[in-house]
Amino acid sequence: MKIAEFDYHLPPELIAQEPVEPRDTSRLMVVDRDAGEVLHRHFYDLPEFLASGDLLVHNQTRVIRARLFAVKPTGGKVEILLLRPRDDDRAEDARSWEVLVGGSGVRPGLTLTLLDGQDGAPIDAHAEVVEQGERAIRMVRFDRAVLPLAADIGVTPLPPYIHETLEDDERYQTIYARKPGSAAAPTAGLHFTPELLHDLRDMDVRSEFVTLHIGLDTFQPVREERIEDHQMHREYCLLRPEVAREINETKLRGRRVVAVGTTSVRVLETAAAKAREGLEGSGACPRQTVAAFEGETDLFIYPGYDFRAVDALVTNFHLPRSTLLLLVAAFAGKALMERAYAEAVDREYRFYSFGDAMLIL
Repeated sequence: MKIAEFDYHLPPELIAQEPVEPRDTSRLMVVDRDAGEVLHRHFYDLPEFLASGDLLVHNQTRVIRARLFAVKPTGGKVEILLLRPRDDDRAEDARSWEVLVGGSGVRPGLTLTLLDGQDGAPIDAHAEVVEQGERAIRMVRFDRAVLPLAADIGVTPLPPYIHETLEDDERYQTIYARKPGSAAAPTAGLHFTPELLHDLRDMDVRSEFVTLHIGLDTFQPVREERIEDHQMHREYCLLRPEVAREINETKLRGRRVVAVGTTSVRVLETAAAKAREGLEGSGACPRQTVAAFEGETDLFIYPGYDFRAVDALVTNFHLPRSTLLLLVAAFAGKALMERAYAEAVDREYRFYSFGDAMLIL
């Protein structure tokens, strides 16, 4: 397949620049795969399309203040975007990070002095460039655990298509964000409110939580002409044993596993692959859909993929030529997705991170 087949025209004025309030008043497009129908609701109508026993799986990652600023010994400024830790410590304790750098001459051996914010003065904190990767990727070793420092001197990264200043950083976090480590928010979860989650729980629609720390691929378009040639970067994820048990029991009861966001999909489908590997090697229960795991995933989902864990998907509207759009096309079907996106443009839905939502059943 060619990536050019997954392009579409979006008027710039439909790119949402700020979130709606309250969160669940965003619009919701409901796409029924079996009926081929597209309905138009609001996010607070989500309970109408779920049933007792269904299970929502959310990504509880928390966006870190991943944009740091530094100066070279020559005085030249450098911007650092934290992508993922590269040592064995927890993200909160890690000193070695894979980063994206903005600035020239950032080569291995160079020591950078961090700044107090974007326009602040130098502080007594340093980072050594230890390895050069593809394009602007670098491996950097800080002289201390960087996340506690970033909480004081860093800036929350917003996608480049958002040009407005966000007054409250918490508005770019889900209400259940717990595990720090992401360079971007799992935006499908931004629509949930405590009240909506309580309403769902009252109707016996439960919520469980996984973790995937969102990194480089959020910022990278598919550059290869052939989709199959694209290489996903690895991202940390976690699915705990008690969550795996809930997912497996939900599937055994014949109820639906509803992934909240494409990142939750990738955790669940990676866990399904782990379960299959266990069946082949260790005699694991043949009725187990997913297996608990902690590690990295580079799972790339595009049309033709056979979904094994996910029955329904809550997601936002995604960029053209992106891996996220390819995943949605794989789940909904390319033709139905194209029709839904065209209708969203016609009806002036709000697109991307702070935009409206889609429920694919």
